[in-house]
Amino acid sequence: MARISSLVKIRDMHDNERQIAQKAYTESQETFEKIAMELYNLLKKKEVAENTFDNAIQTSTSIEKIKEQSAYIEKLTNQIQTVQLLVQRARNDMNTKQNKLSEVYIEYKKYDKIVELKQEEAQETVRKQEANFMDEMSMQQYLRQKQR
Repeated sequence: MARISSLVKIRDMHDNERQIAQKAYTESQETFEKIAMELYNLLKKKEVAENTFDNAIQTSTSIEKIKEQSAYIEKLTNQIQTVQLLVQRARNDMNTKQNKLSEVYIEYKKYDKIVELKQEEAQETVRKQEANFMDEMSMQQYLRQKQR
C-alpha cells in the first residue's frame, strides 16, 4: 500500500505540472490571438489605405494628398512587418508550450494508469485473501460439524 501512495504522490506531482503547462499554453494562445488580431487589423487598414490611394490616383487629387497616403501605406507596411515577426514568435512559443503540455500530459496519464493497475491488483489481493479466509472458515466449520 505504501508503494501505491508514493505512486499517487508522483501522479499528483505530474498533475500539478500538467496544470501549470496547461495554464502556460492557454496564456501563450491568448497572446498569439491578440497579436494575430493586431496583424489582421493592420492588414485591413492597409487594404483600405491602398483602395483610397488607388481612388486618389484615378481622380484629380492633390500631390500632397497622394504623398500623404503613400507615406501612410509605407508606415503600415513597416508596422505589419514588425507585427508579423511578433506573430511568428508567439506562434513558436505557443507550439513549444503545446508540445510541453503534451509531454507532461502523457507522463501524467502513465502514472495515472500505473496507480489504477496497482489499486486493482491490491483489490484483487484483498478479494483472494477474503476468499481464502472464507474457505478456511468453511473448512473449520465443516470439520467441527463432522466431529460432533
